[in-house]
Amino acid sequence: MRYLIKGGTIVDPVSETLSHLDILVENGVIKEIGKLNDPEAQIIDAEGKLVCPGLIDIHVHLREPGYEYKEDIASGTKAAAMGGFTAVACMPNTNPVADNATVISHILAKAAKASTRVYPIGALTKGSQGKELTEMADLKEAGVVALSDDGMPVMNAEVMRRVMQYASMLDLTVISHCEDSDLSAQGQMHEGSVATMLGLKGIPAAAEEVMVARDILLAEATGCRLHLAHISTEGSVRLVRQAKARGVAVTAEATPHHFSLTEDAVQGFNTNAKVNPPLRRKADVEAVKEGLKDGTIDVIATDHAPHAYHEKDVEFQYAPNGIIGLETAVGLIFTQLVQPGILTIPQAVAKLTCNPRRVLGLSGGCLQPGLVADITIIDPELCEVVDPTKLLSKSKNTPFSRWKLTGIPVLTMVGGHIIMQDREII
Repeated sequence: MRYLIKGGTIVDPVSETLSHLDILVENGVIKEIGKLNDPEAQIIDAEGKLVCPGLIDIHVHLREPGYEYKEDIASGTKAAAMGGFTAVACMPNTNPVADNATVISHILAKAAKASTRVYPIGALTKGSQGKELTEMADLKEAGVVALSDDGMPVMNAEVMRRVMQYASMLDLTVISHCEDSDLSAQGQMHEGSVATMLGLKGIPAAAEEVMVARDILLAEATGCRLHLAHISTEGSVRLVRQAKARGVAVTAEATPHHFSLTEDAVQGFNTNAKVNPPLRRKADVEAVKEGLKDGTIDVIATDHAPHAYHEKDVEFQYAPNGIIGLETAVGLIFTQLVQPGILTIPQAVAKLTCNPRRVLGLSGGCLQPGLVADITIIDPELCEVVDPTKLLSKSKNTPFSRWKLTGIPVLTMVGGHIIMQDREII
């Protein structure tokens, strides 16, 4: 198919520029960019819309294999395409854990028929138990793009040091879930006045910050590329800022819920606001926004964590942690960050395109002739009210029900194929 994307504003997240040009796509590749006309091409009217490199979410739980009742690769990638993402990187906390080449091969085989590209992340330690290193070279050969025990902190510092040494030799990024489980043990939400009022055990900010500091020091000692998942506290942002200033190879991500919600969202024992790391104080939310603004935080990722209704519809202390995010992320970014002037449009798009790709060592993240046509088109004026019943994810555990969001993806193109157009999966 030949498509001519006409009349839109092309967003270049690398040079942080906007240009009013057209894009010709042919045989899955960007053929030409300029003021174009092509009578043989199918016209995609992008007037008043933003034409962006395909978005990538590098922190997604697709739950397959093992937990397909929550989500699977087919449903998760449809949700991703509806959210404007052309690619996702999936975490290894499956059943069995993605700690060997066989599981990675299974994921990639299923991903071959998915709506978006899928990049698997392999486990750091066997069974994500934090004790014995995985066969990292085998995992890389099988196709992993990074390593993580996401959700399961590596408490033993010597094990983490050896992880980083081997990962560095293999040129793989280590993605760290920063949590001291001794400090956070049995905690249900952020430690503060709201937790006290609700009678819930709190998780102190130090539970995250202690491990952020440790892993930064280990990365500095080993030369390993370290990416810190879902940082959520003022102290964590400060530690990352200081580490970058002295040249440590560290990057960090924030989630939409950590820059959109505070601990008050848990009021009424709302299990859809139960997440790890927990929703924090207003001061932490403001610090995360400032970190996004000044570049301390490189990436926005959803930590899309689907759970079945019956798992969340229980007493707060028994509910699992997790929020779905693929279909609300772009709207929250534009509503919470772009419209208030915290990020420019190119800066926001960079945190969803070139920056996360750089973290994982992936090419792309820009629109140029000769590159694969992974393209996302966003309507910055389109408004939608979040209706969980209409979300494509199998799970509906979102705290953003009935929120009005502005800035919505209207087209997702993967390899020159239109997957979502005008808010419908093709």
